[in-house]
Amino acid sequence: MREAAVTAAVRANSLGVSLATLYYKRKMPQKDEALRRDIERVLRDHPSYGHKRLAIHLGVNKKRVRRVMRLFGMHPYRRRGRKYRRVKPQNERYPNLLQLVTPAYEGCVWAADFTHLGYKGSDVSVATVLDLFSRKVVGVAIATRHGASLVIQAFANALLSNGRPVIFHSDNGSEYHARAFRTLLTNLGVSISRSAPGCPWENGYQESFYNQFKIDLGDPNRFSSFGELVAAIYETIYHYNTVRIHSALRMSPNQFARLHAGVTMNTSRDAL
Repeated sequence: MREAAVTAAVRANSLGVSLATLYYKRKMPQKDEALRRDIERVLRDHPSYGHKRLAIHLGVNKKRVRRVMRLFGMHPYRRRGRKYRRVKPQNERYPNLLQLVTPAYEGCVWAADFTHLGYKGSDVSVATVLDLFSRKVVGVAIATRHGASLVIQAFANALLSNGRPVIFHSDNGSEYHARAFRTLLTNLGVSISRSAPGCPWENGYQESFYNQFKIDLGDPNRFSSFGELVAAIYETIYHYNTVRIHSALRMSPNQFARLHAGVTMNTSRDAL
């Protein structure tokens, strides 16, 4: 026992975290996942419900509902502020596989989205890919124009240093629905998962990431050149991955990934 404790202390020191953090495990992860799914189901019918109304509807303590919503970056729909894009009807529809699968290891589920930054009167698009187990940004692309090429570049960037995921989750934007991108995923044997139309909270991981990313980046217009802005974007993402403590993990995504490096897939890809 003593040897094990010493080994744990050495490992915690190598990761740069406290011993208590090393032993920390999120309380009731399966119950949290089940409540997340129930919240998403209710929000589809009542998109304006906050945590208090959701708690009443589900018959659950409001503090628990609020905690789970924060944990998964879920927010009710609000008309003020950011306007969510209306998407055109699509012939090909894909289910939200996150209603069925819990990310249990790196490479299980990647979630993608992009955001826009105003820079000196122009628009800069940043696309990212998150690993939902470690919450690490595994892929990024930056461009002054957005389209299928932007999201393909971010996905390709993720593939450079990671194996292909089992599931790729996104919203129903035309960029992700482009035939070239869907064909790429299909040819790689990646299952396509989508948020339900008009339900941005079903990609809450990315929503939460971008909210904090923009705060950490600061005003883009303070940079004298586009190159400086791009460098700052990469630096901010690097800081997020390696230094910044993630509230759901109690450590940085990279630290969490190293801590759980031995967690592997116990079943075949076909089992999903």
